[in-house]
Amino acid sequence: MKRTSMLLLGAGIVAALACGCGAKDAKPETGGQGKLFGVVYQTMNNPFFVELNAGLKSVIEAHGDQLVTLDSQFNSLKQKNDISDLLLKGVSGLFINPVNWEGIKGSLIQAKDKGVPSIVVDAPVKDEELVLCQVASDNVEAGRLAARALAQVRRPAKIVILHHSINKACIDRVEGFREELAKYPDMQVLDTQEGKGTTEGARPVMRDLLGRFPEVNAVFPINDPSALGAISALESAGKLKDVTVVTVDGSAEGVAAIKSGKLHSTSAQFPREIGRTAAEKMYDHLAGKAVEKDVAIRVELVSKENADTFAQAK
Repeated sequence: MKRTSMLLLGAGIVAALACGCGAKDAKPETGGQGKLFGVVYQTMNNPFFVELNAGLKSVIEAHGDQLVTLDSQFNSLKQKNDISDLLLKGVSGLFINPVNWEGIKGSLIQAKDKGVPSIVVDAPVKDEELVLCQVASDNVEAGRLAARALAQVRRPAKIVILHHSINKACIDRVEGFREELAKYPDMQVLDTQEGKGTTEGARPVMRDLLGRFPEVNAVFPINDPSALGAISALESAGKLKDVTVVTVDGSAEGVAAIKSGKLHSTSAQFPREIGRTAAEKMYDHLAGKAVEKDVAIRVELVSKENADTFAQAK
C-alpha cells in the first residue's frame, strides 16, 4: 500500500509539472507588469527581419513591455494560426508582416473585431482600412534605384526578374523597376519568374532561365537572398562576369557580395528604422494620438563606391 501511494504521488507531481509547463507555453507571463505585444513574420530566415525585430524590441522593452515573435515560415495558414494564438494571449497590439498581402484579410478582421490594433511592417496589405498603420520602405523607389544603377553599367540589357508576387513590397519593387526601365528602349525584360524570395528558391529558377535565355546579361532579384541564389547559379554556369545583378535590401550579406564584386548594387532598406517607427506609432495610438495610415521609410543605393561607408553606418 505504501509503495502504491508513493507511485501515485509521484505520478501526480509529474502531471502537475507537465500542466504547469503547458500553461506557461500557452500564455507567456509578463510578471504582472507591462503590456504584451505580438509580431508575426513571413519568415525569420532572412537577416532583414531579424534587424526589423530588433528595432521593434528596442522600443517595446524600453517601455517595460514584452514582445512575442513568431515565424510563419512562408505559410499563410500558419500565419493565420499564429495571429489567432497571439489574440488568445491578449496582446495589446499586433505587428504583421504578411505572407500573402491579400490572403491576410481574415486575420485582420479577427484582430479588428477583438479591438486589437494592427500595424503592418515592411509589406503592405490590400485591405489597408483594416489596419491602424503600414510602415514600409519606399519600395517603388527601391525598384527605380536598381534600374537606374543597371542602366549606368549595362546597355543594351537583356534582363530577367526573380519575383515574389504574393508580397506587396516585391510587387512595388518590380513596378518601380519597370517604370524606370521604360525610359531606356534598349533595356528589355526577357522573362519574370517566381524566385520565392529565398536563396534556395532563386537558385534553380535562375539556372533554368540561363538555359532558356543564353543572351541574358542582367538580373533583378527582388531581395538580397534571391540575389545570392541567382549569383550561385551564375557562378556554377561560369557566367557571373557576363551578367550584372542588381537587387533590394542592403543586408550585411548583400554588401559583402558587392565588395567582393559578385553583386553590382542593392537598394538598401533600414529594417531597424522600420521596426522602431512601427513601435512608436503603436504607442502613439495607445496614448490617443492620431497616426498616419502610410509611413514610407527611406531607401539608399549601395554600390562598390559606398559599400564601406554604408557598412560602417549600419
